[in-house]
Amino acid sequence: MTGNRIQRLVHLKWAVGILVLLAALAACKKQEAAAPQEVRPVRTVTVEPKEAGETLSLTGEIQPRYQADLGFRVNGKILERPVDVGTPVKKGDLLARLDPQQYRQDFEVAKAEVAKADAEVTRSQAQEYRQRELLKNGHTTQVAYDQAVKTFKTAQAQADAARAKQVQASENLGYTDLKADADGVISAIGADPGQVVSAGQMVVRLAQPGEREAVFNVAEATFKTPPKNPSVEVKLVSNPDIKTTGKVRYVSPQADPTTRTFTVRVSLPGAPPQMRLGANVIGSVTVNEGRAVTIPGSALFQKDGQPAVWLVTKDGTVQLKPITVARYQGDSVVVGDGLAQGDVVVTGGVQKLLPGQKVRLMQASAG
Repeated sequence: MTGNRIQRLVHLKWAVGILVLLAALAACKKQEAAAPQEVRPVRTVTVEPKEAGETLSLTGEIQPRYQADLGFRVNGKILERPVDVGTPVKKGDLLARLDPQQYRQDFEVAKAEVAKADAEVTRSQAQEYRQRELLKNGHTTQVAYDQAVKTFKTAQAQADAARAKQVQASENLGYTDLKADADGVISAIGADPGQVVSAGQMVVRLAQPGEREAVFNVAEATFKTPPKNPSVEVKLVSNPDIKTTGKVRYVSPQADPTTRTFTVRVSLPGAPPQMRLGANVIGSVTVNEGRAVTIPGSALFQKDGQPAVWLVTKDGTVQLKPITVARYQGDSVVVGDGLAQGDVVVTGGVQKLLPGQKVRLMQASAG
């Protein structure tokens, strides 16, 4: 009996200990439940849509609106090229000359062919006249006369062909001189004296500097919503004080296969003389996208890999709100969708917040 009593006492002690432990745990939970929730101070900004505009700047080059690659119309070896890059020329000035010996010989041969053809015309014409007179008197046949007429007409045709060849040979001889077809300045050289060139190969590039343009290579994503007829401010890289404004005259319909950029040409009717051909310039244009919401970049948070922000609700707690980003602009973010006027967005301490957490506003500003 004594052993059973001792065993009951041991069990009783264990039961009492467990009850005490459960009571202690319950007390701790009550204390935790009674403990006040931490209120975290945060910096905020109040959403206020404003007129949004982005200034785009690109580096380009001054080029003439009109320029042409000039070359010979015939093949040959260049004897001389009296011009170089930067040489001003007038209409009719000599730009380059081919060796004319072969074309002079061709012209002399053509002249001889014309003389031969003319002699044959004279002979056949006289033969036709004799056959005609003999036919009147009955001393020849109609067949003989018809043959004489045919010979005469053939000689005339051959004479016409010979004269055409002579004209062509004369023109080819003249084509050995490459002359300027307009006033301008030489902007590039494609061949040197002593070089054999083919017909149409560029020998010089003639630019007409009277009307200049600024040329830019623009990426496809630069103008997602291009402005209509924008004014472009163009200024020299070497001296930004020298500037002018122009209008977009031409946008390439197809991207360059190598750079994947589009050529944009800006007409500069009032370009100052300091904007010489080949000068580097900076073109700036403001893209106005209407009213938009801009928030500091520090307000961005990630939710399931997508951009989001913490919004302060009316009861002083924070909730995560997904948004779309239109573009990044320096330290700011232009919001495409997800925010409305009057929303209070947390801009500081976003990484330490939890959904439903109470916050205290440290600073609120309009954004």
